[in-house]
Amino acid sequence: MAEEAILEPDLPIIDPHHHLWDLRPLIGAFPQPRHPFLEALTHSAYYTFDQLLADARGGHNVIGTVFMECGAFYRAGADPAMKPVGEVEYVGGVAAQGASGLYGDFRPCAAIIGHADLTLGDGARPVLEALVEAGNGRFRGIRHQGAWDADPDLLGPAFHTPERVYHSDQFRHGFKHLQAMSLTFDAWVLEPQLPDVLDLARAFPDQPICLDHCGTPLGSGSYHGKLHERFDIWRKNIRAIAQCPNVSIKLGGLAMAFCGLPEQGPMAGLSSETLAAMWRPYIETCIEAFGPDRAMFESNYPVDKWGASYNTLWNAFKRLAHGASDAEKKALFAGTAARFYGIENLLA
Repeated sequence: MAEEAILEPDLPIIDPHHHLWDLRPLIGAFPQPRHPFLEALTHSAYYTFDQLLADARGGHNVIGTVFMECGAFYRAGADPAMKPVGEVEYVGGVAAQGASGLYGDFRPCAAIIGHADLTLGDGARPVLEALVEAGNGRFRGIRHQGAWDADPDLLGPAFHTPERVYHSDQFRHGFKHLQAMSLTFDAWVLEPQLPDVLDLARAFPDQPICLDHCGTPLGSGSYHGKLHERFDIWRKNIRAIAQCPNVSIKLGGLAMAFCGLPEQGPMAGLSSETLAAMWRPYIETCIEAFGPDRAMFESNYPVDKWGASYNTLWNAFKRLAHGASDAEKKALFAGTAARFYGIENLLA
């Protein structure tokens, strides 16, 4: 399929959710036959500054990004709790590379989200402090993934999160340090776990939380063919979470293999018009529930490369925002992300 013409090429975009990694040394260790998610990653096994720069310069006006933890470039030989500090150190170098000005006004990784194991309880505090120091002014918070399902084949061998981790006392002992240190929290769960995020948000009403990937509706594994029958359950939970003013939401992640939107991959070759029609019920529900000031479009790249090229992805989002006002578009594509992650200077 030929690359599409860029829609609204001057609209400023802050991409609030992407990863950087080098999975090439690990590909041989992936189990055979590969889980669909792992198979998707083999097609984007190397994604660092050069690949991000090429995507950001592909035609859309991407002015900056937020890095999201992904377990990459951890410190070898460090205490297990401190290993994630290596990821923030690496990403800080990418941010400095972009901030040099050699690549124009593009500011990659202007904000950095790392990982700390909050189940360490009070032991998470020194890890958070080390992450803040390593971030050199760019570290904004953490993500502690909560994705789990009773069907072990849904997520595959790449994920080992305990069930109901957000409810555990030790996790919440660690979680309380985020607010004390003015740090954000990104929550990634699967659609059946959305009540876990609701409970967490209510228990910590002053803690800024961002729900990733529209709450991850599921259309694969044991959920294959069930998107339609579970839509009302998903929508009810999204609306309930939106009643918590401390929660924002990321509009994207729907091209992941888990969602089945589309089922084909990699880079399915579907048009932005087709993708927008497929995603519209989810995106419009989220925007209606949270409002543009608490919603932000995301690429989730390179994971969402499974279903769409970077340019096609953002074209689909622009189609979905076609009826929005200029102020609403500014919020959805840049302003909400800038405010949530403290990088308003990119819009100055």
